[in-house]
Amino acid sequence: MALNRRDFLKTSFGAAGLAATAGLAGCATMQTGTGPKVVVVGAGFGGATFSRYLKMWAPNANVTLIEPNAKFTSCPFSNTVLAGINNLDDITLPYDNLKQTVDKFVPDTVTAIDTTKQTVTTAGGHTFAYDKLVLAGGIELLYDKVQGYDAEAQKTVMHAWKAGPQTATLRKQLEAMPDGGTFVMSVPMAPYRCPPGPYERACMVASYFKRAKPRSKIIILDGNPDIASKKGLFVAAWTKHFGYGTDNSMIDYRGNNQPRAVDATKMTVSTEFDDVKGDVINVVPPMRAAKVCGLAGVRDGSNGNWCTIDYRTFESKVVKNVHILGDSALTNFPKSGSVANNTGKMCAYALSEQFAGRQFDPSPVVTNTCYSGTGMGTAFHVATVFRWDEAKQSMVPPKDANGVSSAESEMEWAYMESWAKNVWADTLGLPESYNFTTKG
Repeated sequence: MALNRRDFLKTSFGAAGLAATAGLAGCATMQTGTGPKVVVVGAGFGGATFSRYLKMWAPNANVTLIEPNAKFTSCPFSNTVLAGINNLDDITLPYDNLKQTVDKFVPDTVTAIDTTKQTVTTAGGHTFAYDKLVLAGGIELLYDKVQGYDAEAQKTVMHAWKAGPQTATLRKQLEAMPDGGTFVMSVPMAPYRCPPGPYERACMVASYFKRAKPRSKIIILDGNPDIASKKGLFVAAWTKHFGYGTDNSMIDYRGNNQPRAVDATKMTVSTEFDDVKGDVINVVPPMRAAKVCGLAGVRDGSNGNWCTIDYRTFESKVVKNVHILGDSALTNFPKSGSVANNTGKMCAYALSEQFAGRQFDPSPVVTNTCYSGTGMGTAFHVATVFRWDEAKQSMVPPKDANGVSSAESEMEWAYMESWAKNVWADTLGLPESYNFTTKG
């Protein structure tokens, strides 16, 4: 079952989740901005959304967007590639409309940031001055924290935590694995980038095995003490579809088992308890705020791994005029595509108000919706609204849980697919006529 964008927006759930996306297809080419110079690093969910909405709300701003990738590849929905439901092209989308929106779209990599002179330099030798710098670079993976995960091992041991070539390679490895083989995957310790969700990944791979390699097994090595997200829903799905809790379970879950070492030759993953051998191993190393955040000197929280921000403007608490969006920020939000898209708009709003000499909203609200698919044509979600608490100087969720599915359903799979198409369109400014090829 699939819903198109128009049908999805008619539903109460879809309309509530996308209330902030008015003007979805209204991204015409903007006039060159002669006002404040804004440099944005990273055109993912946060950076691309911010750039679009800032030009919409402050068209006089001069926006330079720096992004090394030629196309946008979505981490949300990338686990469907591992399941064989979609291929990489289905979740890879063009930057064409975004390029027409910003003043400069620079296909390059940032190599230096001078926060005193307020300049950004790229590998191509370009230097851009800024009045405001927005860092939306995602995360940096710390391979050196896992013994043996060197450059040679990285050629065959995939993390696939950034959707792209590694996702396609991991899919090929799973296809080549013999029936009766073992897939060993790891879950990083929180906080970590949510999509590709690790427990969803287990579901998706298990659904592929159930269809094509029914004697195969999945071993989940989780650095966290227990399932860190939607535990009841995942356990129910694993039990229903994959025999979890029985002697014939396709999934072997092991909490408190953070990978300490990998051996790409012997195909083993070592924890403090065991050396676990697999036919395919998928190790996700620890992570921290993106490399560009290190260049700007804004990693200051959680042992210098993440970036503390003012929730109302997303400005760094340690370096003025530098704003951090998405996964790099140290917040109590999930590090999800939904949050990055939502906060991209919030930051664009705050800066547009500042540029106009007005006061930004002193009591912001952030929403998050995270879907997880089982690979069996069903999905479930969790949705949360975070509100500014003046006394705590923080964004806080409601005291009682809200917006959690009671059970998986086919309808939620359709919602998940429609959510993805809508958030891609909103992030990238895709027209109503855009031909999505994603399959449900």
